[in-house]
Amino acid sequence: MAPSGPVRRNGHITSKSTAQGTSSMTTTDYPVASSSSPLLPTSAETLLLSVYPAILLLGSLFSLLDPSARNAPYNPVSQSHPPAQAPSYFALKRNFLNAYFVKINWFWVSTAYVAFLFLHSVNGPPGLVLTPRRLRGLVRYGIATAWWTGLTQWFFGPGLIDRGFKITGGACELASHFEGTGGKREYVTGQACKIAGGEWKGGHDISGHVFILVLGSAFLAMEILPVLLRKRGMKDERVLRRRDGGVDRVASDLGADGEDIGESDGSMGKAGTWTPIAVIGLSWWMLLMTAAYFHTWFEKVSRVGFDFLITIDTKTAQSTGFLVAFSALFTIFFLPRAIPEMRDIVGMPGI
Repeated sequence: MAPSGPVRRNGHITSKSTAQGTSSMTTTDYPVASSSSPLLPTSAETLLLSVYPAILLLGSLFSLLDPSARNAPYNPVSQSHPPAQAPSYFALKRNFLNAYFVKINWFWVSTAYVAFLFLHSVNGPPGLVLTPRRLRGLVRYGIATAWWTGLTQWFFGPGLIDRGFKITGGACELASHFEGTGGKREYVTGQACKIAGGEWKGGHDISGHVFILVLGSAFLAMEILPVLLRKRGMKDERVLRRRDGGVDRVASDLGADGEDIGESDGSMGKAGTWTPIAVIGLSWWMLLMTAAYFHTWFEKVSRVGFDFLITIDTKTAQSTGFLVAFSALFTIFFLPRAIPEMRDIVGMPGI
């Protein structure tokens, strides 16, 4: 399936019409993509994705520089502060957004994406109309959901986060209650361990909060980015590899330049875009709170005798969750640009 939007070859734009089987050459002032590799992000995508390491860095610096956050007692096993000594409301695990937003984050991500997919006119007529663009969007959503499920919920048994924790030496402190008989080890989940009153410790713990907050919000952001660029009167060009090995530069084909978000759809179109924007904003805020108050990167100042032993514990829980989430984003949004057969199935936002 060839892209239906404007395609740049040799510095010009070729407007393709797959339905008519015709093409016409027109010159335009669309900005040239900053790279000739289909696997690298555009300038707008680079700016968007750089928000995530910036948030993690900002939160980690806050946890070091703020006296209340730095001096507050922290239990690395339960990954929480004692409620009576928490440095902030958002340092409590029971805070409202953690309990009703982060803990069921994929529900909110799914709701926001369905709203965008079926209410905004860039994907087709508002309503439950299955257009090709919507079908490919559902495929991308299915891949993201499979990553979320496999990492956090189920992967032919426990999720990969729990499996990785066990493989790296982690175990439940109530081992006799979980590990089976005859010396045979059985995989269990951290949630099951905690419900039974045990402690899930000893292995490398990927930050599930960071993973889901990055994956969900970045997935939504990448999907609506072409719409937001259109609102600003901007165009982005993504590099696609053709079946013959050459490359095309393809711009989004969403309609009128500078059109307001959802303007053509009224309240339905606005809801289709502002719902994911709200979920993205809340996710960024909770990602900052997670970086500031949980899974701290630098911790543990301990005293031995009369000397102070300062141990810099570079816990990589946050960075691992971040990298795993970005691996999913690479698979969904960048790999199809280099593999035409995959692109035919999953498509690209705005194309």
